[in-house]
Amino acid sequence: MYVRGLLNSIKRPGPLLNLSSRMPLSPVEQAKDAAALQAVKENVYDGCRLGVGSGSTVVYAVKHLAHLVKTTGITVTCVPTSFQAKQLIVDNGLELSDLSRHPQLDVVIDGADECDPDLNLIKGGGGCHLEEKIVASCSRKMVVIADYRKKSKELGEQWHKGIPVEVVPMAYVPVLAKLKEYGLEPVLRMAKSKAGPVVTDNGNFVIDALFMQPHSWRTLEVKLAMTPGIVESGLFIDYAKIAYFGMEDGTVTVVRKPPIGL
Repeated sequence: MYVRGLLNSIKRPGPLLNLSSRMPLSPVEQAKDAAALQAVKENVYDGCRLGVGSGSTVVYAVKHLAHLVKTTGITVTCVPTSFQAKQLIVDNGLELSDLSRHPQLDVVIDGADECDPDLNLIKGGGGCHLEEKIVASCSRKMVVIADYRKKSKELGEQWHKGIPVEVVPMAYVPVLAKLKEYGLEPVLRMAKSKAGPVVTDNGNFVIDALFMQPHSWRTLEVKLAMTPGIVESGLFIDYAKIAYFGMEDGTVTVVRKPPIGL
């Protein structure tokens, strides 16, 4: 009860400032911060084995997590989903672990590029969806944090960059052909600060599979998983249990996974 009371009393650890410029955060960044704060307060507890996702909203979650651990003294073990997440954990003085030591996790907090009302997700804009899906599969509860721009009535409404697909480099040409057969418009993702394609933390390429109309997402996810050369897709079907969306007015909208059959 003592720890729970401390959790409920925690507020943001300071004014909403851009730490690099000391200027107030934009409305979008404030929305990310609000979603991250509420998710950490409501889902992290003493002894929690926590998967730490990747992306811009997770930066705020780790900041609030570090503040929570420092002010309450609770123990949280963190398993990262990417190089970025690992650095965030280390830089904030949190306990770092991995799936070899903690193969079963209690909660994973991660972002999303888009989320529909059934909490189906598109992830992988940052190219970390393989590790993110592995960590999510090892967790009892996946918690999504995002700003209002990621909340959609249907996948593809807000996110127009397609479904990220991690592919073994030697197979990218035949995989491109297969994705076209599936009714997708695939494009090999090219790097912006180096010549050639984006290379993931695992040494693979990323194909962005654009779509012009909704698909049966569960069927498509299975097709992608069964395609030789594809390591993993950014479709996350039936992973998330709850999502926190920071809204434009400063509030947080909470969406829970609908019961099966409804």
